Order: sequence, then C-alpha cells, then structure tokens
Amino acid sequence: MAGTGTPVLGRRPPSLRVSAAGWSFVAPFLVVFAFAFIAPVIYSLYLSLFRDQLMGGNQFVGFANYSAAFTDPKFWDGAGRVLLFLAVQVPIMLFVALVAALAIDSGRLFGKRFTRIALFVPYAVPGVVAVLMWGFMYGERIGMVGWLNDAVGSQVLAPFTKEWILVAIGNIVTWEFVGYNMLILYAALRTVPGELYEAAALDGANQWRVISAVKLPALRGALIIATIFSIIGSFQLFNEPSILQSLAPTLISSSYTPNMYAYNLSFTGRQINYAATVAIVMGVLTAVIAYVVQLRGTRRED
Repeated sequence: MAGTGTPVLGRRPPSLRVSAAGWSFVAPFLVVFAFAFIAPVIYSLYLSLFRDQLMGGNQFVGFANYSAAFTDPKFWDGAGRVLLFLAVQVPIMLFVALVAALAIDSGRLFGKRFTRIALFVPYAVPGVVAVLMWGFMYGERIGMVGWLNDAVGSQVLAPFTKEWILVAIGNIVTWEFVGYNMLILYAALRTVPGELYEAAALDGANQWRVISAVKLPALRGALIIATIFSIIGSFQLFNEPSILQSLAPTLISSSYTPNMYAYNLSFTGRQINYAATVAIVMGVLTAVIAYVVQLRGTRRED
C-alpha cells in the first residue's frame, strides 16, 4: 500500500541504482587501466621469474634474476648516473620554473602572455626533434658550439666530452620541461584568493614579503606534484641519451641509463627476462623515492 514504506516489487532500491550507475561510469576506465597498466606489470613480474638456459630453454629460476640485478655493475652505474642527474637537474629546473611563474604572476613583467607561451612552446616540441636540434647545436664542426668556440678562439664549451655530456643532457631536459612545470606553478598561483593580497597590502608587506608569506605557501602542493613528476621523468630518462648516442657513441654506452640498459637487453641482447627484472627494480625504486618525497611534503604541509 502507498504510504506504508513497502518497496515496490521488481524495483531495485535507490542505493543499488546509484551504485550500478557509478560502476557503469567507472567500468570503462577500469578495463583500460587493467589492460594497459596492471596486465603489463603482472606479465613483467612473470617474465622476471624465468631465464633462458642453454640447456632446457626458458626455465623458472625464482628470484635469481633479481639477485643478479642487485650485483650488476652496469645497472647500478646507470642508476647512480640517473640519481645524480635527478639531484642536480630537477632542483635547477624547478627553480627556473618557479621564478618564471612568480614573474608572470607579479603583473610587472612586460609581455607576460608572450613569455608564458614562449616558455611553454618547447614542451610542445616532440622530444626526438628537440634532442636532434640540440644535438646539432652541440656539434663542434657545424653547430652553434663550434661556431662560438671558433669566435672566441678557445674551447669554451665542450658538451660532447665525458665531463659535460650529462650536463648537456640536463640542459636539453630543462629546456623541454621548464615550461610545463611553470604552467603547473602558475595555475596554482592563480587560485590564491585576492583577499590574502589585500591583507598583505594593509599590513604594509613588500613584494618579497608577499612572495614568502603568501605565494610560496600556496605553491607547496603544486611544487610537490611537479617534483614527483620530475622524479618519475628522471628515472625514465631514455630519449635524450639514446638519440645523442649516435653523435657521441664513445660517451654514451648501451647501459648509460637503466631504461637504455633494459631496452638493449631486450631488443639487442634478447635477454627479455632480465630486461623485465631491471624494469621492475627501477619501477620499485622510482615508486619508493616518489612516495618518500610525497610523504615528506605532506607532513610539512600539515
């Protein structure tokens, strides 16, 4: 009867209808996520537990590949190089992006729209094109570096040397991604309430005080996100050294970075199982460092 609260037969409760509707929206993403992310990871874990033997073919070896990776000098040499790259390049890139975002947001920069677009354009350039462009600019015979050295009469710049090749790669990566990080920080600055600036002006705060007391605290979350993205990108370093290898083959080896090492193990050395192991170890290392950075940043924010 109407008004008794008795549910109508054949009609699902509202909570079940809402739940079914929610799952219908989420299901396409879950299917793509399962096939594009979870399935490859599980398959890589499966491959890492096997090894091609001279006698017997592909056999289960348990964690023997991981034991070999932890004692592999080529792997740790590349991992150490990437860590050094991360420790130097990421702070420089984020500092430049922060200065650019603050300058554009200040309203005192002439042509800020042009500056914002000009800084972001390198991110829109395909990575391969960017590396090739800088690679030819680094050339000592026909490139800009060679022209500059000839004009000065001395070898002022030498990017294709053992001491400077990693710096040259860091310069390319910084040029490519400083605009992307600038956009993240600038978007965060645009969300700062105007009342905070008005209160700072009433207190007589100068521009530097506004930056330190209002803008930088508001950028903390965005800086954490940009740092995590940069850490992941550093551990995924592949395009730049791989393309420059043809221009400086004696300086960039096949194991220059862990990603290059895994790629060459798989496609050149046909060691698919060990390549999967290297990829899994690097994935875990990247996740741990990114999580530590996020945890420390969250604690400071709290």
